[in-house]
Amino acid sequence: MMVIEAHQIGKTYVGGDGRPIHVLDGVDLTVRRGEMVAIVGASGAGKSTLLHILGALDSPDRGYVVLDGEPLHGINEDALARVRNRKVGFVFQFHHLLREFSALENVAMPLRIAGWTPKRARSRAEELLARVGLGGRMAHRPSELSGGEQQRTAVARALAIDPAVLLADEPSGNLDHHNAELLHEQFTQLVRDLEIAMIVVTHNRSLAARADRALLLEDGRLRETDVREVLA
Repeated sequence: MMVIEAHQIGKTYVGGDGRPIHVLDGVDLTVRRGEMVAIVGASGAGKSTLLHILGALDSPDRGYVVLDGEPLHGINEDALARVRNRKVGFVFQFHHLLREFSALENVAMPLRIAGWTPKRARSRAEELLARVGLGGRMAHRPSELSGGEQQRTAVARALAIDPAVLLADEPSGNLDHHNAELLHEQFTQLVRDLEIAMIVVTHNRSLAARADRALLLEDGRLRETDVREVLA
């Protein structure tokens, strides 16, 4: 089943000299359930911009996105927010956990906001933290967790709503090699076990190599690539 369908996505900004900068220029992308796609490219190529458009955090100037069967064009901000909150999980380079809450409370937070009962939200949070290897660290606050544990907590939080797609922007960019590899392995297992779609923007060769496909964003367009050539 196709989860992400992006058709001829274009995004243009105005540079400091007043000239247009075509960051995205006719991007096409499809991602199926259970598939992990890595997007690589130079800094400033537009990778994060594309990820934000795919996750309904931003809108394209041209083209359109269909997310899990729902078109993102032609709907208002409230409708976009509902689609985003129900169908998209985000993981960023920095975990953005709430410092005053435990790992369990952080993961349960989006569920409580969505109206889940405390008991049901807690059960779901416990299940997800155990899945990412933090069954014994649920009561710890972020300051009591390692960098890798914090990021895996953020992954569990992103999965709390059972999204159709997980979007990750340089998720291991702030981790050492050991913790990065643990996170990468978690991603591959989660995509396979939960049968979700995943799109990851990364400069990490190891993570990109784990993906089913690696795509290079260059000159505003995507093309298939060999990570060994672009991420030496």
